[in-house]
Amino acid sequence: MFDFRHIYWLSMLLAFLTHGCKSKEVKKQPNIVIIISDDHSFQTIGAYGSKIIKTPNIDRIAKEGVTFNKAYVTNSICGPSRAVILTGKYSHKNGFKDNETSVFNYKQDMFVKHLATNGYQTAWIGKQHLGNKTEGFTYYNILPEQGDYYNPEFIRMDGSIENTEGYVTNIIEEKAENWLDKRDPNKPFCLVIGHKATHRTWIPDTSDFNLYDDVKFPLPATFYDDYKWRKAASLQEMQVSRNLLMSYDLKMLSYASENEPMIERMNPAQRAKFDAYYKPIEADLKSRNLSGKALAEWKYERYMRDYASTVASLDRNIGRTLDYLDKNNLTENTVVIYLSDQGFYMGEHGWFDKRWMYEESFRTPMVMRYPRVVKAGTVSENMILNLDIAPTMLDIAGLAIPKEMQGESFMPIITGDKKKERDAIFYHYYENGEHAVSPHFGIRTKRYKLIRFYKKVEGWELYDLEKDPYEIHNVYDNPVYQKVIPALKSRMIQLIDKYEDTDAKKILNKK
Repeated sequence: MFDFRHIYWLSMLLAFLTHGCKSKEVKKQPNIVIIISDDHSFQTIGAYGSKIIKTPNIDRIAKEGVTFNKAYVTNSICGPSRAVILTGKYSHKNGFKDNETSVFNYKQDMFVKHLATNGYQTAWIGKQHLGNKTEGFTYYNILPEQGDYYNPEFIRMDGSIENTEGYVTNIIEEKAENWLDKRDPNKPFCLVIGHKATHRTWIPDTSDFNLYDDVKFPLPATFYDDYKWRKAASLQEMQVSRNLLMSYDLKMLSYASENEPMIERMNPAQRAKFDAYYKPIEADLKSRNLSGKALAEWKYERYMRDYASTVASLDRNIGRTLDYLDKNNLTENTVVIYLSDQGFYMGEHGWFDKRWMYEESFRTPMVMRYPRVVKAGTVSENMILNLDIAPTMLDIAGLAIPKEMQGESFMPIITGDKKKERDAIFYHYYENGEHAVSPHFGIRTKRYKLIRFYKKVEGWELYDLEKDPYEIHNVYDNPVYQKVIPALKSRMIQLIDKYEDTDAKKILNKK
C-alpha cells in the first residue's frame, strides 16, 4: 500500500530546499563597478542640465538609479581625491595631501582590502595616479602617473611595461572587459575603472575631432570676473585668456618650437588625422590676427570643443560597460557608480582647472545605479562627500565599517533616513604651487560657505549661496553678516575637531 506520508515529507523537503535557495540568492553579495573620470565637470553632463554636451550613458545611470546633486570632494585635486576614495579618510589622515610632495602609503587600510578578505575579486584598471605600483587589489593594470591619450603605456602587476596601440579611453574599457571575462563567476567582484579623460590636454579620439564644430558655446556669466574683494582669486594662474597654452592646450603646434610629447606618441595614421583637423583651424586663426577679448573667446571656444569631444569617448565607453553588464546578466546584482575625481571650470570666473572650494571645482558629478535597492529616477539633494565611497561600499557588501574611516555610508540617505543628513561639510586644499591657488580650508552649509585662506594669501571669505550662487560677492566684512560668522566658525571648529585636522586647528589658533 502506498504511504501518503512519503508525499508529505517529500513536499516538506522540497519546500525547505527551495526556500534555502531563495534565501541564498537574496543574500548574495553585490558586484561593484566604480568608474572614475578625471576633471569631468558636472556642468557638461546631461543629467546635471547640460543641453549642449551629450552624455546619454552617464544619463542612463542617473535615470536607472540616483543622481547626487550635492556630491562634493574633500580636496579638489586628482591624486588626493583618489586617496580619499580608497581610504575613506581625509588627506591629513591618509597622508596624501597634494600631487607635488605626497607619497601614498598602500599599507594603510582601504575598503578594497576588506572586500578581498571577504571573497571579492578586486581590480583597478586605468588611471590611478597614486604612484606606479599599487597594492590592495587582486589585479591591476594601470597607467604610469597621468598616462597618455594615444598609444599609452600600462604597468602590469609584475612591474613590466606594456605598450598599447590606440586611444586610451577605448583601451581601458577593453582591458576592463577582458578582466571581467576572466574572473571567477562564482565570486563577487569590485572593479575600479580609472579613466584619463577628461584631463588636460583634452585630446579627443580621432573619430570625435569635429563633433562639436557647429556648436556655439555661450560664455559663462562670470567669464569676465574682475575678482573684486577676492585677493586669492586675483592671484591665480588658471585663466583661459592668459594661461591656456596655444600649443600644449589648444594644439596650435607652430606656436611652440618643438612638437608636444603627446603628438609625438601618435602613429602616422593618427597624426595624419590630427593634422587634417587642427592645421586648418590654426591657419584660420593666424589669418584673423585676433587679440584681447576676441582672442580670449576664441581660446574658450577651442577649449570647450576639445573638452566636449573628449567627453564623447568617455561616455561612449561607459555605455560599453553598461552593455557588458546587461549581456552577461550582471545588471541586477551590480552597483555602478560614476563620478569624477573632482569638479572643473568650464570658463566660470574665466578659468579652467579645479582646486578651489568654489562650487565648480568643489562639487563633483556622481550618479549610482543599484537596481535591487535604489529606485530609478531618484534625485538626492543631500550633501555627500567622496569620503563616503569607502564606507558605502562596505555597507553595500554587508561588511563592518572600520572606526578609522571618517566617511559615512550614504545608503541610509538614499532610502530616506532624514537623521543621516549633514548640515555642513568640511574641505581642505593644501597644494601651494601650480596655478598659484592659495591653500585653504572651510565649510559649506546649505546656505553659506566660509573659507580661510593661508600661506600665499591670508584671509577669510564668506558667501551667501542663496543670494550669490556664482560666488562673486565676498561678504565676510559686510555688517549684515556679522551675526552669522561666529556660528559658522564654531561649526567649522567642531568639524576640524571631529576629523582631527591639526593643521587647520593651528592656523585658526594663530593670532
